[in-house]
Order: sequence, then C-alpha cells, then structure tokens
Amino acid sequence: MINTLTKKQVIRTMVFSLFLGLSVSSFSSVAASTNVTINGDGYDNVLDKEQARQMKEDWDQKRELRTQINQREKIEFNKVDKAIDERDACLKSANVYAYWEPETRRCLDSNTGRPVNP
Repeated sequence: MINTLTKKQVIRTMVFSLFLGLSVSSFSSVAASTNVTINGDGYDNVLDKEQARQMKEDWDQKRELRTQINQREKIEFNKVDKAIDERDACLKSANVYAYWEPETRRCLDSNTGRPVNP
C-alpha cells in the first residue's frame, strides 16, 4: 500500500512540475511577443491590410490562371473526343472510298481527296 501511494505521489509531482514548467515557459514567450497598440488604426493595421490585399490579389490571379488552364484542358479533351467519334463514324461508313486521315483528323474520299460526311 505504501509503495502504490508513493508511486502515485511521484507521478503527481512529475506531472505538476511538468505543467508548471510548461506554463512558465509559455507565459514568458507570450509576454515577449505581445504588441501594444495605442491607436487602433496604427501602422501595424495598415501593413496588415496591405498584406491582406496583396494576398487576395495573388489568390485571384492564381484562381484565374487555374480557370484558364482548366478551360484549355476541357477544350483539348473535347477536340480529341470529337476526333475519336468522327474516326469511328468514318470507319463504320457505308462509303467504300472513305478513309480516316489521322494528321488532319478528317474523313476523306480516297478518289478525290475531298472531305466526306459519313
């Protein structure tokens, strides 16, 4: 019984000393980093507003670039998708002279070289 009480007391003492040490160190760091502002619209506030404005401007520019990139990717995907559909239609065409030209992505007549609507 005495051994368990002393172990509990040792653990409590260690936890208390750890808590006390952490609270003192955090208090000193908070006290060192506290700013005192006399005027509510002071110099720091102006800098904070300017920094916030610049961050918003950067965010807007990045969002605009992301939107442009997404639109380009969507357009490219639509072009490739359309070409695949046209190729399939050309190859399934009843016109015997129709063939698919992969470089121009068109269905052409093998006799005349003109585009064919499959």
